[in-house]
Amino acid sequence: MARNTLHPPLQERVPQNNNTLHRLVECVILFLLFCLLLCRLVLLPHGGTVWLVASLCESWFTFVWFLFMNAKWTPAVYKTYPDRLTKRFDDLPAVDMFVTTADPKLEPPIVTVNTVLSMLAVDYPAEKLACYVSDDGCSPITFYSLVEASKFAKLWVPFCKKYNVEVRAPFVYFSSEPRYSSASASDFAIDWAKMKNEYEELSSRIENAEKSYIPHHMNDEFAEFLNTGRKNHPTIIKVIWENKGDLGESIPHLIYVSREKRPKHPHHFKAGAMNVLTRVSGVMTNAPFMLNVDCDMFVNNPKVILHGMCLLLGFEKDVHSAFVQTPQQFYGALKDDPFGNQLVVLQKKVGVGMTGIQGPFYGGTGCFHRRKIIYSSSQDAGEKNKHTRNELERLYGNSTELIDSATQVTSGTSKVVVFDISSRIDAAKNVASCTYELNTSWGEEIGWVYGSMTEDIQTGLRIHSMGLKSKYMVLDPPAFLGSAPVGGPSSLTQYKRWATGLLEVLLGRQGPLVALFKKRLTVRQCLAYLLINVWALRSLFELCYALIPAYCLLANASFVPKVSDRFFFLPSSIFILYNAYTLAEYLECGLSFRAWWNNQRMLRITSTTAWLFGLLSVILKTLGLSENVFEVTRKDRQDDAAAETDPSRFTFDESPMFVPGAALVLIHLSALAVGLGRRTAGLGELLGSLWVVLSFWPFGGFSRKGELRDPVDCVVESYYTRLLVPALCFT
Repeated sequence: MARNTLHPPLQERVPQNNNTLHRLVECVILFLLFCLLLCRLVLLPHGGTVWLVASLCESWFTFVWFLFMNAKWTPAVYKTYPDRLTKRFDDLPAVDMFVTTADPKLEPPIVTVNTVLSMLAVDYPAEKLACYVSDDGCSPITFYSLVEASKFAKLWVPFCKKYNVEVRAPFVYFSSEPRYSSASASDFAIDWAKMKNEYEELSSRIENAEKSYIPHHMNDEFAEFLNTGRKNHPTIIKVIWENKGDLGESIPHLIYVSREKRPKHPHHFKAGAMNVLTRVSGVMTNAPFMLNVDCDMFVNNPKVILHGMCLLLGFEKDVHSAFVQTPQQFYGALKDDPFGNQLVVLQKKVGVGMTGIQGPFYGGTGCFHRRKIIYSSSQDAGEKNKHTRNELERLYGNSTELIDSATQVTSGTSKVVVFDISSRIDAAKNVASCTYELNTSWGEEIGWVYGSMTEDIQTGLRIHSMGLKSKYMVLDPPAFLGSAPVGGPSSLTQYKRWATGLLEVLLGRQGPLVALFKKRLTVRQCLAYLLINVWALRSLFELCYALIPAYCLLANASFVPKVSDRFFFLPSSIFILYNAYTLAEYLECGLSFRAWWNNQRMLRITSTTAWLFGLLSVILKTLGLSENVFEVTRKDRQDDAAAETDPSRFTFDESPMFVPGAALVLIHLSALAVGLGRRTAGLGELLGSLWVVLSFWPFGGFSRKGELRDPVDCVVESYYTRLLVPALCFT
């Protein structure tokens, strides 16, 4: 790959200098928070225990606000120029693409198939691409679906490139009327109808397969799946399609991987699957760059790899772009984000802001990695150490093929070699065995890091701790689109998993505070990691602060200065200014007032339910009383019957995670009834209690029309009966 330095740059850093007003408002809010804390300190002897608790909570909120300010302080974006790639490089580098799936029921094969088809059809030389699908469910249905998809791909990929199709996931493309291209309308209409019919037949075959109907001619292909279980099976690796490099072949390699699993061997969830994909691809294709996506995150911009190469190849040193992360965006997203899980403002403000530090977090999907960085340990960063054979085996394991490929990649001498990848299956099975990692550095010094359910954050932190940087790639149209959870249970389950994993990262041996003092993580980058790592800890302060207004109304106490008090302007100014500022951020991002309110409401709900149970999970695990169980989020929008009729409806199940929210509603309704009957009740306490009730309105069992949202269901029948007596006793 020859570099020509005479051509214009592949990317351009564009600082966002229009944030002066934002900085000013943020500083004013921070100043008011400090003034409030000072006021609390001065009046603490007169305020009693309630003021002490309130001051502790407000100190925490001040700290979190400072973390937000740090992350958003120096925003920047990168503009990429993919049309300059071919002018600057004679030969584009190879890319190995990874798709991960774990459960064929929660992640239906047709979803995975659409993601794979969109990746096979990207605008990039097909002979330079290989798509590896990791199936942690060891599902013959998933394998069968991929085989059928490869047949459809031979028609689909040429069709996309012939007519320059924009969205190359068939289920999205065929969900709307065809858009005629510059080609003759009649030819396009005929081809479009043919392709749609082919896709419908593909979907029908996959649906029949899910009903346990497998064609007889496939029986030999399924022999390896006999007598296997999800957590007890040998390694299964099958080359579904191999690009021989012949002229006219337009389909990249497609390889199915189901790593070995045994009951007595830990499999480390997605991090383990990613390390297996890294090793398997290392001995089969060994591309210098890797792209990984979740099974529901299809390619929305067919030029995404070209854009990614602009950031990976556009710097003189690898240190500037160890990995390139794209924001997670969603197709068919519910209007006004009713569950607060689209994270639009967080990504546009914090993601772009972190570009001005060491770079954005690794988000687990839609990310390009340098293979040499994944293979590198902290002591290798920036150095060209030559390891002995024993040291190489300790790092990578005893596979000669993997050691050779890793040595080539880390030394920068690897070359694209075209060979029969089917002949490498035995070597690939060796590195995919459940015992291969024993006595190696996988999961600790190299590869995706173990020990947390948020392996993405932990892995990105390991890379940043080596002094390396990452880049944020924001494209229009978006690079990838995925599906966001629908319904209360799925949304909160996802947040609980994140909160659990993030706290594990914070408390782990490779946490951000440890990395700050022992490694090369900058202070501001450390603070940026703390912003999300403390999610679970925030639950204690959020829950405590949410209870204070109710306690004051019930006990005839006060934690907010009276209206006549000269200090009343502090909490009232903070409340008004904070909400006005956050609302302005949502409007600036093109969102509505209702989207802002939904996100504010869900922040209160999530922090006192999902994050709280994430904290409890870590505590129980630390005490040895429980083990974290990775919960796969449903990917097909079929959360429950209620969600099908009204997807924006906040639904419940019998999880104890909903108990705190229901308890808060009951307590505050009781407190408001008592407080309104007293003439001495403070305005601040009444408004605070009313704010909590409004935030947790779904837990009251009422819809917008005032009717029971879940009558005689989980909320009324289960939670009210469980919590009514304790709540009355408390009051």
